[in-house]
Order: sequence, then structure tokens, then C-alpha cells
Amino acid sequence: MARPKIPRTICGRPADSCFKPNARPMHQLEQVRLNADEFEALRLVDLLGMQQQEAAVAMGVSRQTLANVLKAARFKVVDCLTQGKALMMHLEDEGVTTDDHCHSHD
Repeated sequence: MARPKIPRTICGRPADSCFKPNARPMHQLEQVRLNADEFEALRLVDLLGMQQQEAAVAMGVSRQTLANVLKAARFKVVDCLTQGKALMMHLEDEGVTTDDHCHSHD
């Protein structure tokens, strides 16, 4: 039986719920789901430039968990960019706490 997912704090939200290649209808595209914690890890580390330890604290997870989430997120983004897939953002994930009062670096 899998361990329960440690709750993660999410402060950022994507501008849109989907990014897809131009000139191809959605029904022709394979869709890849980017989870809320994966989006947040990308936002904190790659956009805001946080160190992984700092981002892990902000999300309420261990540094190793953050590194694993970040690796999965980067793979999904590159997979979509190189293979022409639609990237779907899902913010209603189980084990995620959305904090509208976060002190982000935006």
C-alpha cells in the first residue's frame, strides 16, 4: 500500500488551465496532466529562482520530495514541448493546500 501523500502548500496558479500546440484541435492531441504540486515546484525553483531547500520549506515537503516532484514536472513539460502534446494544469489535487495568503516572490 502506498504511503499517504504529504499535504503540500500551493501559492501560485497558472495563467491558463491548458497549453497546447497551435493549429491542432485538442481532440487530436495527447494530454499530459501537470499536478498542482508540480506546477508549484516549477514556479518556485525555475521562475522565482529559489533553492530547492527553500522551495521545499515553502511547500511543506522534504527537499528530496521537492526534487522528485520537480524532476517529474520538468519531464512532463519537455515531453509536451518536444512531442506536441497538450499540457493540462490541475489545481484540485488531493493532498494540496491552496494558500491565497502566501508571501510569494512574484
